Amino acid sequence: MATSSITLGVLAFLVFLALAFDFMNGFHDAANAIATVVSTRVMKPHTAVAMAAICNIAAIFIFELKVAATVGKGTIDPAAIDYYVVFGALVGAIAWNVITWYYGIPSSSSHALVGGLIGAALAHAGPSSLITSGVVKVVAFIVISPLLGMVLGSLMMILVSWVFRRSTPRRVDKWSRRLQLISASAYALGHGGNDAQKTIGIIWMLLLSAGIMQDGESVPFWVIASCYTSIGLGTIFGGWRIIKLMGQKITKLRPVGGFCAQTGGAATLFFATALGIPVSTTHTITGAIVGVGATKRLSAVRWGLAGTIVWAWILTIPCSALIGAIFWYLGHFFL
Repeated sequence: MATSSITLGVLAFLVFLALAFDFMNGFHDAANAIATVVSTRVMKPHTAVAMAAICNIAAIFIFELKVAATVGKGTIDPAAIDYYVVFGALVGAIAWNVITWYYGIPSSSSHALVGGLIGAALAHAGPSSLITSGVVKVVAFIVISPLLGMVLGSLMMILVSWVFRRSTPRRVDKWSRRLQLISASAYALGHGGNDAQKTIGIIWMLLLSAGIMQDGESVPFWVIASCYTSIGLGTIFGGWRIIKLMGQKITKLRPVGGFCAQTGGAATLFFATALGIPVSTTHTITGAIVGVGATKRLSAVRWGLAGTIVWAWILTIPCSALIGAIFWYLGHFFL
């Protein structure tokens, strides 16, 4: 797309819409980083969200932009991108986030964005617009990230139980509360590092398609800074509807369980971000919480509720894709 084919007003609006999605991502997913630390009463809610927001933004100094590259150039053929596709993708993702937030369902903002992109791109240019390897990688990690979180969370619980096997419950609780501050901070760093980059990738895609950037150029710092700041601000306002569900309804957590779940989840996020794979922080922490609960006994996990959450995960990409395709079409009248 030539630069002249998009006005500065439309470009500014789409950048604003991308940052609005980023804000909603932080708002929707705030529970992922702080649900366990709040539910175990290690931190007060407002203190926890402030800590998580600071860590979201601090991630700018830690992670390379590998996830941004995957979203910006690794899932949809850049030649098939125009601003109608970007508009449809963003509205599809935002709409699905609002719906699931309203009903308190911990769905994936990441997969809502990917679904919106897929739907809008299919409406615009058909199946040839998809980069199969990138899409398969994202879809595969819908399963892999919660399973990895579950395995690491349960292994952490077993390891901590062995290390503190001769300690009194009071001493275990005391140390777990201290360690949970570190694990919650690490998870918030992983959340910011993986999720903010998805919006960086969208704006990168938009600037490339508008001809304002050339392939091979570095992403402007204002894009990076504004995306990390937006997700941090969204976290401050927090997705309170989801915190109780994530922190206590799936399984009852004590501080030691909260520490193990967050540590397992954070390790998964750091691993995926290093590989440039956009994963769901929601899927990851849910898997880790289930893994911790299952180490006590299988009946400690409310599998019916966990199943409902999984159905929301399954529906996220097709539903956001449908909304994205609809708004790709409607965008021709609005933009």
